[in-house]
This record gives sequence, C-alpha cells and structure tokens, in this order.
Amino acid sequence: MQKVVLFGECMLELKQTDASSMRHAFAGDALNSAVYLKRQFPQFDVSFMSALGDDSISHQMLEVFAQEGLDNRFVYADQSKAPGIYLVQTDEHGERSFVYWRENSAAREVMQFVDQSVIEQLSSVDLFFFSGISLAVIKPEHRAIFWDMVKQLKLAGAKIVFDPNYRARLWRDEDEAKVQFEQAFVLSDLLLPGIEDFEQLYQINTVELILDFCKPYQNVEVVIKNGPESVFIAKGEQVQEVAIQPAKTVVDTTSAGDSFNGVYLGARMSEETPQRAVELASAAASCVIQHLGAIAPAKAFKEFMRTRFG
Repeated sequence: MQKVVLFGECMLELKQTDASSMRHAFAGDALNSAVYLKRQFPQFDVSFMSALGDDSISHQMLEVFAQEGLDNRFVYADQSKAPGIYLVQTDEHGERSFVYWRENSAAREVMQFVDQSVIEQLSSVDLFFFSGISLAVIKPEHRAIFWDMVKQLKLAGAKIVFDPNYRARLWRDEDEAKVQFEQAFVLSDLLLPGIEDFEQLYQINTVELILDFCKPYQNVEVVIKNGPESVFIAKGEQVQEVAIQPAKTVVDTTSAGDSFNGVYLGARMSEETPQRAVELASAAASCVIQHLGAIAPAKAFKEFMRTRFG
C-alpha cells in the first residue's frame, strides 16, 4: 500500500449562518487535501502530520480525521496549546475572506515532536506534501529541523510535493517567504502553484514566466492552476494545457485548490496520465465549491465523483 503524508495545520473553521449564529467545522489546506485524496483513493495509506492540543476540540478533530480514514500516528498533542481558529466570510460570488486567530496554534510547535525516530518512521512514505502555509505556520526557529527532515525523506526515496499557497499575512515580509520557498523549490519533485502565488510574491503573472522561473530547479513536474480556466502541466520541455469545465454554481470557493491537489496527487500515484489527473481533480474542485466550507459532505462528494467517473 502506498503511503502519503500531508504536513500542515488543522483549524477550527467558523462560518456565520445568521446574525447571531455560526456553524463550525475543521479545516486547513493540507488537511483538506488529505481528506479529498483519501475519499477518492481509499486504497492509499494517508496520514496527516501536525500538532493539536489536549482539549475537547482537538479530540473532536482526531475523531473526524479517523472517520475520514486518515492515519493519526503523526498528529501530536501539545499539552499547553490548542488549535487555531478562523472565520470565513463569502460574498455573493462565493469568493471568501478570512479572519484568523492562530498565533498560539499548537501546529506552530509540531517540529518539537520530530526526532530521528520519527524521521525513520516517515522514511517509508512514498509522497510527502507541504505548502507555503505549512511553512509559514512553523515557528521560524524550528524551520531548520523541518528542512533536515524533508532532505532525509527525499534521500529515502519519498516524492516531495510543494504548493506555494502564498499568504502574505503569515510572513514577516516577502524576503522571509522567498528564502523558505527557495528551499522548497530546490527539494520538490512536483510543484502545484496557482498563478496568483507567483503574481503576489514574485510579480510574475504568466505561465511562460512561471515556467522560466522554475527551470533552474529541475522539478520533475510543474502543475500551474489558472483559476477556473485551465491547468498547465510541464514535464521537462513538454507543456500541456488542459481546459477545465467551470462549475455552474459557486457557493464557496474555499478549498478549491486543496481538493484539486489531493485528487491530482492520488490520480498520479494511481498512474493516471496528467490530463486524466487534471480532469479528476478539477471535477473534485467543482463539487467542493458548490458547498459551504472547506470540506464538502462526504456522501455528496463521493456521489458527484461517482456519477462523472464511475
């Protein structure tokens, strides 16, 4: 059984339902990708790697992870911390904005639990995924430990996957983000950026310029998400554009990219072609944005994918 580990943060997601009420759920970019990967490809051993607290919310999160079929062996408990929180608001077009309370999130402390024995446990994984948000959340003084872990996993044969998922508010400044992203680009076998990531951080806004930027890093595969229009796949000198069918109804765009990532990775690990992987992944994203919150109801998601792909 192929093993996948997705590294990041799970937060308490709050969504206002009326003037005096809110619904809650659990979400985070790497977690969202893990959930959708496991839903669509249950044959894989999928683990989420993070730190939570020892409070009732953290315990509920662990239960939800297990219900989704995720392996919790790399989710650690920090007795002095709790999960972060975010409030998501959407406009009439389904576009979202966020307010965060994550400075004391337990996930910031995850690397204190990683020693050589943990790295040895991780050394058998086939794929290790992290994002720009994953990097930003880690305490700066712990990032050297993270990079040492990633280097060891790559040497052990794991495929390293990075989604820049740049969020300016999480970084001290652009230079700090660029230093960390540089290491990610060097170590990654597969990149999953959106055009907006490069536009915001590097002022690059075309596929051609992004591919030129990535050439020195010799990534095996670069998948560039171009919003609802298309996806570009670069393998070596070959570049393929795959058109995607935009959703007719957009309720909430939260987790569109995360669901795409999870299903794309599962499809590629299943030896689907890049084009087929994009078709599956874009369909997953189309389903997700028709539901409120980052994680669509499991039954609705599975039925949506089943009716389209069997």
